[in-house]
Amino acid sequence: MQQEIPLYGSFVNGENLILESEHVFKDINPATSEVIGYIKRASIDTVKHALESAEKAFEVWSRKSYSERSLILFKASQIMRDKRDELAKLITIEQGKTLSESRKEVDVSIRMLEFFAGEAGRLIGEFDEADKSDLVTYYTREPLGVVLVLTPWNYPLSIPVWKIAPALMAGNTVIFKPASYTPIIGLRLVEILHKAGLPRGVVNCVTGSGAEAGELLIKDERIKAITFTGSTEVGLRIASIASPRLTRIQLEMGGKNACIVLDDADLNMFMEGFLSATFGVAGQKCTATSRLIITKNVKDKVMGRILELVKKIKVGNGLREDVDVGPVVSESQMESILHYIELGKAQGAKLIIGGSRLTGEEYNRGFFIQPTIFDEVTPEMDIAQEEIFGPVLSVITVETFDQALDVLNNSKYGLSASIFTNDLSKAFKFIREAKVGVALVNMHTNYNEPHLPFGGIKMSGFGLKEQGRKALEFFTEVKSVYIRP
Repeated sequence: MQQEIPLYGSFVNGENLILESEHVFKDINPATSEVIGYIKRASIDTVKHALESAEKAFEVWSRKSYSERSLILFKASQIMRDKRDELAKLITIEQGKTLSESRKEVDVSIRMLEFFAGEAGRLIGEFDEADKSDLVTYYTREPLGVVLVLTPWNYPLSIPVWKIAPALMAGNTVIFKPASYTPIIGLRLVEILHKAGLPRGVVNCVTGSGAEAGELLIKDERIKAITFTGSTEVGLRIASIASPRLTRIQLEMGGKNACIVLDDADLNMFMEGFLSATFGVAGQKCTATSRLIITKNVKDKVMGRILELVKKIKVGNGLREDVDVGPVVSESQMESILHYIELGKAQGAKLIIGGSRLTGEEYNRGFFIQPTIFDEVTPEMDIAQEEIFGPVLSVITVETFDQALDVLNNSKYGLSASIFTNDLSKAFKFIREAKVGVALVNMHTNYNEPHLPFGGIKMSGFGLKEQGRKALEFFTEVKSVYIRP
């Protein structure tokens, strides 16, 4: 007997809303093309209901003590820990990444909840001496109001957590719109927060497309701040709508991250995390290494080791424990990646491995692409400039360290970059001159920790950074106070 496919709707004011008047879209397993759920698109009435609920809840939530908010996040982290395997399986079925990668995402989410819960007592102002002896002066931080959280499909649990958690700790209420490819795990997150004791209306999840529900919310004057992770194109669209109203915005957008390998690099250290950084999550990470900038003298040795590893990669359904790389998230994403691969070949890059959709047996039902490497790539080629967001690496050969820096910075993006070298002076020059928001030495581009700010510059990011205390700053307004007793 065929299992009935579940129906999901928005989660507003503590309730699941499944209204007959709303249109339905399919949630697809990218490994099998099976429908795993039908999702109701939020109507205008649902969006209005979410805004009204969040506004009403703000009056109560903003007056809660930091310890009260903190306890809810700690309890949510414990629920998430108890449901780790269940959540990981859902991420894999809905997004496509391997179970190992999904478990790591759940673990990161737990850590983020605990980190921001622990930061509760640090969200304070500061007393200072006044010029006049009879004055008392200080500043305090206050919540903004209703904030809009727009998240992508590549990390459908951890990115919502690292946006929603600081927003809540700062005393704001949230309207959360998950990506259309991964709405179910977003709804599960909201359910977990409510099971942990979150009051009705504090977090409302609205399902649907960004072009519909998202734009309605972006245009609404009741939204006091917008935090977004996604493509640069969509980020610029959000800025064009929100900026005239002076709405606070935080944009985490595209990347074209590069790893520099110099002659004196420790190659064992470089190889240690290479596969995860380059082909993990099928290359669909904002911090994935998509450009390898390597000096001529060491190139042959490095490429030999890389090809030996890549040939052993097992691509398949992420639910299988022996799989290294899962499918890309959708057919349209697959077609976009294949387009860039054809463009690379047409522009003269040398395809040395991969380059095709995988077919036959289980592959015919999903969206699988071979891990792909291009050699003899020049800095001006599209595959060296555009964010492909797939399992594609462009190798660029240079003569010197200074040339490598020039190639690195020859990009409209500026998210993450790394260098492998044993020369301390070159390492510090790289840190000073790399035009990125995250710089790593003898580590790969995909590493970050919750207590440090995260975000890019140039076309990769705008506004205060995410994570760490900077995240709390984004979600608060500073008020300066002068008192004459």
